[in-house]
Amino acid sequence: MKKICFLFSFTISILIACNSTTINFIEISKIPRDVQNNIDAKSTLQLINDGKNSSFIVFHSKRSVISTIEAEGGKIKINLDEVSPQDHIIEQHVYKLMKNPEHEIIDVYINGKSTPFDVVTGL
Repeated sequence: MKKICFLFSFTISILIACNSTTINFIEISKIPRDVQNNIDAKSTLQLINDGKNSSFIVFHSKRSVISTIEAEGGKIKINLDEVSPQDHIIEQHVYKLMKNPEHEIIDVYINGKSTPFDVVTGL
């Protein structure tokens, strides 16, 4: 009986996780090799799709960046706000976005202005 209850609970947990509408958006420091090999250092904003439900957003900036995310229907809005004084060194900020299939649109705002991706790449 305990095995049946455990299996039932486990199955329900997996089904809930599969139907979750949670979006995960984090800045990463350890960049997967296949992503690193596809980063275009000359672009300011790049989207790299892994062919699953994850995408990598690469933003090159001379400032520190604060990021926030909002989801509304099938659209994801990502805000990238540059905050610190300008530096002479361009830093690479890489974010991993885990989304659901219903999120078809990714709209990035840099300092409040909607900005298109310079490069979109698939792995």
